Amino acid sequence: MKPTSSIAFFDSQFQQQVRDQDYTLNPFELTALPHLKGRVLDFGCGLGNLAMAAASQGCSVLALDASRAAIGSLRQRALDAALPVEAIEADLRNHRLEEDFDCVVSIGLLMFFDCPTAFRVLSMLQAHVRPGGIAIINVLIEGTTFLDMFQPGDYCLFARGEMESRFAGWSIIHSDFRNFDAPADTIKSFVTLIAQKPQ
Repeated sequence: MKPTSSIAFFDSQFQQQVRDQDYTLNPFELTALPHLKGRVLDFGCGLGNLAMAAASQGCSVLALDASRAAIGSLRQRALDAALPVEAIEADLRNHRLEEDFDCVVSIGLLMFFDCPTAFRVLSMLQAHVRPGGIAIINVLIEGTTFLDMFQPGDYCLFARGEMESRFAGWSIIHSDFRNFDAPADTIKSFVTLIAQKPQ
């Protein structure tokens, strides 16, 4: 897999977090955790903090990420803790899922693809949620001005109301918009959506 500048950005960040033993759940992961049950896909798992927490509460987790540093760390942590987490390094722009899940989570990933790829991957994730299952999607949206982590011209900022429209027909359990301050007086604007697929 050819690394992108975005993968390199996060590889460096993950390596520092491993050195610091910083495995704290972020606010989006804390929001997601109570909704996770059964077989869980963590698509773009990063260091796998949510995957580990989900496995600790009885879930079986498939965790995928493009960062070699993150996946290597997660494999070792899951092994050491004897938790049911399968961690796989994958190019998530083109990865094909082979099973369906009770819960599908993708936090902070889709915006790192160009928009056609982001929309295609989102549709794939939706298709692999079992009937009655849960999807938890978190993305950056228009209004975000901190762009240092993106590969120029190769990212997708969703419209503010777009995620809900893309889940038309699903039951919306939670929809949240948040702004966070970023370096150099910039902003990161996020939407987090939790939705249940029709039975």
